[in-house]
Amino acid sequence: MAPDELERCPFCGGREDRTPPETLRVGDPWRVRVVPNLYPAFERQEVVVHTPRHARSVADLGADELADVAEAWRRRREEEPGGYLHALVNEGRQAGSSLPHTHSQLVWLPEQTPDTQHPVERDRWSVVNEREGLVVACPDASRLPYEVVIAPAEPRPGGFGDELLPLALQLLGETVRRLHGVVGPLPLNAWLHDSADWHIELLPRLTIVAGVELGGGWWINPVPPEQAADDLRSAAP
Repeated sequence: MAPDELERCPFCGGREDRTPPETLRVGDPWRVRVVPNLYPAFERQEVVVHTPRHARSVADLGADELADVAEAWRRRREEEPGGYLHALVNEGRQAGSSLPHTHSQLVWLPEQTPDTQHPVERDRWSVVNEREGLVVACPDASRLPYEVVIAPAEPRPGGFGDELLPLALQLLGETVRRLHGVVGPLPLNAWLHDSADWHIELLPRLTIVAGVELGGGWWINPVPPEQAADDLRSAAP
């Protein structure tokens, strides 16, 4: 941690005046805050501050904290029902995060896109973990090393309102801890696909995406998904 990181962080408790006025507060005193993004790329874009304490990753959050994050996502979906809500987590500068304090973003897109609506291929994955109706797995067609999907065992619609969402975020935190055990701290992106078959995708950024992937649509993954799943199973959550 850089010496002045704590000093400069606008998301820590007691520094509420360093952010725009909140659109949602969970808890009193607050446990999660939602505020407008200072530099939005879309008409409506918000930041969900996951905790008042200076944690740097979803891996550092407990089950109750992640349940509060799920509650914030759900309530903002209910309060702003228009468009397609894209909930995402970026960790690390290489993954697009400008601040180290753990947070997620909510982006209201004008409409659903094909990329947000594809079903999960449950017959083509290597299972890492299963719990209470949810499965953590590495897809057979993983684009990058240690790509993970977290999905209900059977398709279910409406991720934001699903009672399984808090557990899905808890499993996301556990999976990132497993990743830290296998490869160490790493940049990553994760997002919720809210569809008729909702799921969370986790994409660690361990390799450089270059011209073959971006221009040709062919993803080069040096870690077979079966090995990735075995590595993650062996790591402590």
